[in-house]
Amino acid sequence: MQKNHPRSDCPINFALEVFGDKWMLLIVRDIVYAGKRTHGEFLRSDERIATNILADRLARLECQGIITKAADPKDKRREIFSLTEKGLALIPLLLDLQSWSNEFGPAYIGRSAALEAALKKDREKVISEATERVRHGGFVFANTEWFPPRKAQ
Repeated sequence: MQKNHPRSDCPINFALEVFGDKWMLLIVRDIVYAGKRTHGEFLRSDERIATNILADRLARLECQGIITKAADPKDKRREIFSLTEKGLALIPLLLDLQSWSNEFGPAYIGRSAALEAALKKDREKVISEATERVRHGGFVFANTEWFPPRKAQ
């Protein structure tokens, strides 16, 4: 599935080879920001990933050691996906990408002034809180101090 050796010894290249495309980070984003954990929940994301692509990217993320899957204790036919410690280490990257987009992205994208202020005040505390929340099955949007409640769709 994935090559053992990257094309070069560049660390940026290595990261890009691990993630491959936008879907990989969007799946991680959905776990971190929205608490999505099942195949069906990922399919309902705004970006509308195709089911075959989702299955492939979940398998790749699992092979890379970024996510793990387990049978849902309530329904053994369904799988629950969670971030590993390696996956949790991506939270600062996601927060930095969001900050960059807030500063340079178009005006219509979703912004959180509260999160930006919290990151500027104590970035490490925000990262630590977000990581612990996700590690224990929560998600970042649950902190309404950083994010206003999402509107029902």
